[in-house]
Amino acid sequence: MSTSEHEHDERSAGDDLELDCSAVLTDVWLILDGECDESTRARLQHHMDHCSPCIEAYGLEEKLKHLLSSKCGGDRAPESLRERLTLEIRRSVTITETRIEPES
Repeated sequence: MSTSEHEHDERSAGDDLELDCSAVLTDVWLILDGECDESTRARLQHHMDHCSPCIEAYGLEEKLKHLLSSKCGGDRAPESLRERLTLEIRRSVTITETRIEPES
C-alpha cells in the first residue's frame, strides 16, 4: 500500500479517530501491557483495524513480548542488587514541602 493510499484509508476511518501511525506504534506496548484506559485502547484498536501496516507491527510487537516473556519470565534480580537499588532510589528521591502562608 502506498503512503497516499494509507493516508486515505486512515482518513476514511473517521475524522474523530485520526491518529498518526507513529503515535499508534509508540503506544502499542500500552495495549500489550494492559496499561491504557478503555478509551485509549479503543482508539488505538480502531486505527489498527483500518491500518494494515500498524496491525502488522502490532503483531510483531506481540510476538516479541511473548518471546521475551517465555525466555525471561520469572527471572528475578539478586536480592543484593534489589537492596542496593532500593537504597539508591531512596537517596535520590527528595521530598519537598511548600507551605503557603496566608497574607495578613
